Amino acid sequence: MGDREFTADCQTRLALDLLSGTWTGVVLWALRDGPLRPGELRARIGGISHKVLTGTLRRLEHDGLVTRRRYAEAPPRVEYALTAPGRGLLVPLSALGRWTERYADDVLDARDLAAEVSGR
Repeated sequence: MGDREFTADCQTRLALDLLSGTWTGVVLWALRDGPLRPGELRARIGGISHKVLTGTLRRLEHDGLVTRRRYAEAPPRVEYALTAPGRGLLVPLSALGRWTERYADDVLDARDLAAEVSGR
């Protein structure tokens, strides 16, 4: 990226767009230790519906960030795992986690203040 700005055609926006989904980073982080089945992912994440998890996994697979492996068993078993690009996003996700630990309270306080000022 260097001194490039975030312009409309800047490739750096790709990473920002990929991580903009509500559950994207959470699902990627949940897969950091290895492949998981959808039920295992839901249990690890908590608070995500089957429908939302399925949609998130499909988008991540479409973008090449996770792979879907189907086993020829009865009943069928499916596992999801990070690809190299998906694993590469763990570094910025970790950095975002550290940023959140440091600044989340400041951001939430600012939101509260803005809501008070606007009379909500």
